Amino acid sequence: MDTIRAVIKRHSAPIYFALVFVISGGGLLLVVGPGGFPLDAARFASFGPLLYAVILTGPCVAGILLTVIVDGRTGLRDLRARLCRWRVGWTWYAVAVLPALLMTATGLLLSLLSADFRPAILDSNEKSGILLGALGPALLVGALEEMGWTGFAVPHLRSRHSVLTTGLIIGVVWGAWHFPLFWQPDSFSAALPLVILLTMLFSWLPPFRVLLVWLHDRTLSLPVVMLMHAAVSYVTLTVRPEGLTGTRLLASLLVSPAAMWLLLAVVSMANHWRLSARREAQPA
Repeated sequence: MDTIRAVIKRHSAPIYFALVFVISGGGLLLVVGPGGFPLDAARFASFGPLLYAVILTGPCVAGILLTVIVDGRTGLRDLRARLCRWRVGWTWYAVAVLPALLMTATGLLLSLLSADFRPAILDSNEKSGILLGALGPALLVGALEEMGWTGFAVPHLRSRHSVLTTGLIIGVVWGAWHFPLFWQPDSFSAALPLVILLTMLFSWLPPFRVLLVWLHDRTLSLPVVMLMHAAVSYVTLTVRPEGLTGTRLLASLLVSPAAMWLLLAVVSMANHWRLSARREAQPA
């Protein structure tokens, strides 16, 4: 048993990633069925919250389980301490909502170029319903995902890698984990749909993950990281155009990533480019 635990501890991050895919993927297969992918919009909607519930189980359950196995009571105490760390100053809460505000601003600016990019909520008669309805799911996504990605994977990778490398590693894995949700029936039918799929998966999730890692590095607060994630999820659920296809869809998908990379560059400059510096150990 000690040998198995030692192996898991030595390869904690890859094992965590694998376990996330097994739990989330297994849950999706149970709900959708082996031949249920890719999902069209109608089938996706028919499963409702259940689809999100099973996929969100992966990061959360895998993180808590491996914390117990790898870090034991010390790890659980550390996780609880970071989970209860609310008092980090209002400035960090303001920083946490910056990516969401930036995504909103870029989306609205894009809509000035063409009415096709106009967020659907602006023309809806159910604005309050949309805004209130998205609040719960956004908070749930931010909380359950970051219990695992930041709760377990980040500290273990940060003991050996820089903020930038840690964020990019998790960001790429994170993008791949989203694949079943973004996979469309025509994704592999031609070059443009494939590019759209890859853009959805890997254009903005890696830089956003670097920002999440940096925020955790500076605050050691899971609630603040969860807020940053939840705020961006909230914007993606509420401030978005509908009915875009082809090159217009690709254009809309590239604007937010460009803004996210720009924000990451600003943060890096403000930190004197130290995001690429390695740190041997994370403070407890």
